[in-house]
Amino acid sequence: MPTIYLIDVTNRDGVQTAFLGLAKIEKAMVNFFLNQMGVFQSEFGFPTTRHETNYLNANLELAKKGYLHPIRLSGWMRAIKKDVDLAFELVPDLKYLNLSISTSQQMLMGKFQGKMGPQEITASTVDAVEAALKNGALGVGVNAEDASRTDLAYLVEFAQAAKEAGAERFRYCDTLGYDSPFTIYERVAHIAEQCKIPIELHCHNDLGMVVANSVSGAKGAIDAGVDAYINTTINGVGERAGNADLVSVILAIQHANGFEGDAYPLDKKVNLKAAWKTCKYASYAFKVPIPITQPGVGANAFAHASGIHADGVIKDRKNYELYDYEDLGRGEPELIETGRQIVMGEYSGIKGFRNVYENLEVEFKDENEAREVLELARFANVEKQKPLVADELIFIAQYPEEARKILTLQP
Repeated sequence: MPTIYLIDVTNRDGVQTAFLGLAKIEKAMVNFFLNQMGVFQSEFGFPTTRHETNYLNANLELAKKGYLHPIRLSGWMRAIKKDVDLAFELVPDLKYLNLSISTSQQMLMGKFQGKMGPQEITASTVDAVEAALKNGALGVGVNAEDASRTDLAYLVEFAQAAKEAGAERFRYCDTLGYDSPFTIYERVAHIAEQCKIPIELHCHNDLGMVVANSVSGAKGAIDAGVDAYINTTINGVGERAGNADLVSVILAIQHANGFEGDAYPLDKKVNLKAAWKTCKYASYAFKVPIPITQPGVGANAFAHASGIHADGVIKDRKNYELYDYEDLGRGEPELIETGRQIVMGEYSGIKGFRNVYENLEVEFKDENEAREVLELARFANVEKQKPLVADELIFIAQYPEEARKILTLQP
């Protein structure tokens, strides 16, 4: 049965957001939390960008060791053969990737200045797909940037050529948030019917319809008999007005009118109970507060002040709550320290370091191991420029060699 899967792009589109960014160790932790949430694939970075090289290779090593498993880690690059070859030169164990190229007339003229036409776009993409498979890729997605403003007949030709070259998915990019839920459904369904290729939905929120468009596009793919893959970011962070919020997309598929039952199944690995911790971490890492009205994880998502509402929800929560807060990993009390705190920083000493790790119930085999992890934790604080959270500290202690690689930048 056709199924909806999630491909999160926080570590690619999210980190491209103006004025925002993540340290490399934070990107690794985002992959960790996405794996906890049962996300199918993380677009974990840019294999042709050299400051990403150590981070990417270390994360692939963590995948082999089971720390990042079963999530797939995919790289993003231009649909150009030389970029593909460079990617595998820098990140030899890369197995999954998405190849992106502009397809709309606006982009061909306004961006490429008429230097590439539709035939050249298709040819470059086919060459890139074939190069990726020749280099050992196991899964290749092909992206049509600005698909929502691209001639539909050409999109069919483009997707079909990509499929014949060996691509496993076609990414329909609503790059400017131009589509509506009605148009994206029809366009995606048409491409899926004509090409019989799984469709990936990459939508932006410029008109405030990003979740509706993503879910509607997925419905179009499923109705046409193919799998759908929705691109998300944690807390909806992304370029300009943002991308489709991961939690909102999950809640929409699980609870929206018309999606109940088995007609539009969501990947069974999805674990919404990890949402609360995941979203809080991303908020801390990006230094962007979660809006109080954010679906599921906002401070007011389950808050009631009106007398009528309070009375109704006390009698039966389903009167005014469409889903339960426990489903999102909420409801447990959280400890907020109001007394003495020992925090790991870039100038921490061994005594404070040991105190922090003892509270985390992490033991070291000897003094040398403790001092090695202390040094790594110091460097991580330098990179992050804010205190490490418990999951980061535990990660460094468990995987010091991969942590060292992630923390190493070589200009």
